[in-house]
Amino acid sequence: MMAAITAARQKKSVLILEKKDKIGKKIYATGNGKCNYTNSDMKLEYYHGNKNLIQSVLSQFNWEQTIDFFKEIGIYPSTRDTYYYPNSNQAASVVNALAIELDRLGVQIQLDCDIKEISYEKDFYKIKCNSKDSKNANGYEAKSLVFAVGLLAAPKLGSDGSAFDFIKGFGHRFTKVVPALCGFYCSGANFKKMAGVRTKANISIVINDREVANETGELQLTDYGISGIPVFQVSRFASLAIAKKKSVQARINFLPDFDVEILKDELSKRLDRLPDNKELTFVLNGLLPEKLWSELYKYAGIDLSFTKKSLKKRNIYDKQFIREFTNALIDAIFNFYIDVNKFRDFDFAQVCAGGIKSDEIDCETLESKLNPNMYFVGELLDVDGICGGYNLQWAWASGYVAGKSIK
Repeated sequence: MMAAITAARQKKSVLILEKKDKIGKKIYATGNGKCNYTNSDMKLEYYHGNKNLIQSVLSQFNWEQTIDFFKEIGIYPSTRDTYYYPNSNQAASVVNALAIELDRLGVQIQLDCDIKEISYEKDFYKIKCNSKDSKNANGYEAKSLVFAVGLLAAPKLGSDGSAFDFIKGFGHRFTKVVPALCGFYCSGANFKKMAGVRTKANISIVINDREVANETGELQLTDYGISGIPVFQVSRFASLAIAKKKSVQARINFLPDFDVEILKDELSKRLDRLPDNKELTFVLNGLLPEKLWSELYKYAGIDLSFTKKSLKKRNIYDKQFIREFTNALIDAIFNFYIDVNKFRDFDFAQVCAGGIKSDEIDCETLESKLNPNMYFVGELLDVDGICGGYNLQWAWASGYVAGKSIK
């Protein structure tokens, strides 16, 4: 839509061929339906992919231009820290505004268009598709073609990979495409017992015994494994490693705001105050969700039934025990390793990592280096961002660049 608007503003005749029965379906799902459409904390390091490509595109249409563009078409911004949302807090408002601008500019839209063939003959791209519009049974012709079809994330909303063969048919190659901003199936703990826990934690992704990324935020423990924003932020590294059959683990620090000595002192005080008949697990009360206690104690190798009374009866409750107890528990809290076995399906991914090889695309115009007047935008490009409006900013910016570059 952004490419179409930009091209139409340059007096180009524009037609959108939309596979679904409505345009902008993926936008409706962004930001939990509120559409976090950009972010003022815009840094190159928040994106993964070819840095020259990323820098070129974002410098041509930055976050401030995004704010101005959406204001112009009726989206007044509401901010939460550096995150920008429509003031209505509705993603539908963004889709409506884009649709109204398309209509104002006279952009034609063909819905329910299932493309069957694309060819290039005599300086024109010829597109044949199954359509409910019988008037276009012979297909369409265009001097320029923009692919804005996404990759494989959320295929029910349209990005199902059905255009890949057409793109490959024109000589383009794809890097490995895997889910990103997604959760993972894990083993090494009783996840069904911990399911439902949401707690601040630091997640480190360890691939072949080497830490490659870490993030802090609200971890979500599910019956299948791990999810939540910090997991999403490091997900591309885990997904790509899993796809390559590498060993992947996650190291969880459940108390990232504590250092070892402060936590050791706190646990010693709690242990001292604990009544003799209470299980030692209660030293974690108020520090961590109760559903975590038993798993942490099992990981630390501490008997769940221990009380100070039972230990005193056995004459083992002494300074050595307290030191070994606190050290083992702290190690479990700070270094809780689990095996990351499988990424969740594309149905549950917000974006993908991977895409068309960047060396086949002009960084300044997003035109194919292999085919004249063919452009690629958005997720198709081998670029993905972290959570926080960065992938939508990439969509707007790349759409703008392609739209203004059409000859």
